[in-house]
Amino acid sequence: MYADLHLHTNFSDGTYTPEELAGHGQRVGLAAMSLTDHDTVDGCARMAAACAEREIEFVPGCEFTVEQAGVELHLLGYLMDTEHARLCSELAKYQEVRRNRIHEMVSKLNGLGLKITSEEVMKLANCDAPGRPHIGRALVAAGHCRTLDEAFRKYLKKGKPGWVPKAKLTAAEAITLIHEAGGLAVIAHPGLYHRDEVIPPLVDAGLDGIECFYTRHSTSMTENYLMLAEEHGLLVTGGSDCHGDNKGKPLIGCVKLPYEFLARMKSAVLA
Repeated sequence: MYADLHLHTNFSDGTYTPEELAGHGQRVGLAAMSLTDHDTVDGCARMAAACAEREIEFVPGCEFTVEQAGVELHLLGYLMDTEHARLCSELAKYQEVRRNRIHEMVSKLNGLGLKITSEEVMKLANCDAPGRPHIGRALVAAGHCRTLDEAFRKYLKKGKPGWVPKAKLTAAEAITLIHEAGGLAVIAHPGLYHRDEVIPPLVDAGLDGIECFYTRHSTSMTENYLMLAEEHGLLVTGGSDCHGDNKGKPLIGCVKLPYEFLARMKSAVLA
């Protein structure tokens, strides 16, 4: 029995509907799936229903963009009450931040002579948590870039001419929010940051787990984070970070977390 605990749908920057994602999960033999869309839990109800139809266990989740000591990180919140009042209020606030950022980035791109509109981006996004991939798709659709990767490489990555910083929660604030909603806080894909020194302060702030198994983690990275998880008494999680067809091919199924790790997460919530 295996789980994939890092998945996205078109409720943020994925291309699959919840129903399509659950269907892919069934095809690759997953026993459990978590939806971790960016700054939103809006797709969780549909994903839960789609998983139930396929006899797949559903784990509610969300991916938060946070800051720790000047470093941008992603935290995964799991097993939260997705109707928790303050959680929903904070997520609504950061969805507005995302929409404002779209307007700012489009304005910068227009200044470079790239003619796209915020309305086009919002129409492509068709969700409350728009992001850079939606701007990238608009650039491709307008013929300014051939691929989404090219759009990011030329314009949308940090330091590129279309990039705009985003207001975000501190890591400690996000961890507190996740705990208030009854969930577990996990650092996502730590191998991508190359800043392992941020982990002990996160542990002090209440971090519950580390995403050790991840698509872009090498074997040595995975071993390192398994060791850190044991050293700090943290839970171990894993997932593919599938965004549908955004990145050339679906990633779902390429990371299969043994179910025993999810069982430990559920026990920790009940403790």
